[in-house]
Amino acid sequence: MNPYHSRSGERNVGGLKISALVKQFGSPLFVYDAEVLDHKWKLLRNTFPPEFSIYYSIKANPNPGLIRRFLAKGSGVEIASGGEFHVALASGCPAANMLFAGPGKTESDLDLVMAGGIGEIHIESLLEAERISAIARRQGVRAPIAVRVNPSAEAQGGAMRMGGKPVPFGIDEEQLDIVIRRIVSDPSLEFRGIHLFAGTQILDYTVLIRQYRKGMEIALKVARMVGRPLNTLDFGGGLGIPYFPGEEELDLESLRNQINVLMQEIRMEPMFSGTRFVLEPGRFLVGDAGIYVARVIDIKNSGGKKFLVLDGGMNHHLAASGNLGQVIERNFPIGILNKINCECTERVDVVGPLCTPLDVLSKNIYLPVAEIGDLVGIFQSGAYARTASPLGFLSHPSPPEVLVENGRARLIRRRGNFGDLLADIPGDLQQY
Repeated sequence: MNPYHSRSGERNVGGLKISALVKQFGSPLFVYDAEVLDHKWKLLRNTFPPEFSIYYSIKANPNPGLIRRFLAKGSGVEIASGGEFHVALASGCPAANMLFAGPGKTESDLDLVMAGGIGEIHIESLLEAERISAIARRQGVRAPIAVRVNPSAEAQGGAMRMGGKPVPFGIDEEQLDIVIRRIVSDPSLEFRGIHLFAGTQILDYTVLIRQYRKGMEIALKVARMVGRPLNTLDFGGGLGIPYFPGEEELDLESLRNQINVLMQEIRMEPMFSGTRFVLEPGRFLVGDAGIYVARVIDIKNSGGKKFLVLDGGMNHHLAASGNLGQVIERNFPIGILNKINCECTERVDVVGPLCTPLDVLSKNIYLPVAEIGDLVGIFQSGAYARTASPLGFLSHPSPPEVLVENGRARLIRRRGNFGDLLADIPGDLQQY
């Protein structure tokens, strides 16, 4: 599904020309297509059976306008900090419909979410479980926890491995028995289940199925150990989207067929009776829906190379610059949005306005001949773009976010201003 249709040689989002959106909201900006968000939710819901609950992982994009859209469809929310807890609450998600995962949870974060009635906390270490137990005793509650497991190597896959090696994420599978016994012996802890997360950005459905089977194997072993079915088996996220040449979309039809085979086995196993299966997609739901738009403000030649200088760069879109953990430098899909039907004849580097050689959004890319004022768009920018970028670097205003729905554009995050740069500075230091 291509959301960015061409109209008179110019890309548009949801029937609105990009140039009209820039005229209304300025540049740079992020634009999201509501139709794509709905389409991706429908694809996911049609792939997984009703036994699977979907929890939107808001680290991918924590804008309340997007969170509320998924909540309205029946989603829960997966958070990774006290700040995300506040964002989820403000977006209308009850605390009971949240899962809290991630390493390094602070005592204040744990105190906050437990007092608020968090649905589950997914622990990353035995020390964290002990910290939660102490808080639970102080609050006079029983803390609902699951154990995040770092599985063995055969469960790994995807563009970014998260387990099967020494990592700060989860409990090593080899240590799981000891940790589970410690948890179930603590009356302040309510042991609810297992969270498996081995990798992310997975485009091969066979890797996902292998991971799901590994999760079933671990959960079944733990259920037998504790003598009852688990409340939760969380398979994490992992579902990817294609960014680069040679990558293909995840084969959802084959994934659905294999999931149905798994479910036949699950429904025959008494130790899975009543177990809730959880997915935590983020990138899959929002990545395709977003586009980052910036304007060409300078064109220059240096050492035989042409540079297009934009009014936004890695401060808004670190992932596109290749500085968000990419092992191989590859260009995000990019185009000149107001010349979408023009032939790509000129090889250029596309750079931002920052005083660092790292601020390169695209290298040696062929684009139409550019002019000052042209609008450059980076596609696949709905996830881990604005939210994963150093917005404060060089103190440029942060970009707004716009949601297009039914042919209408709605501002869902305003542009930052210079006053925002001093908002958290004590008043006696704000005077010139």
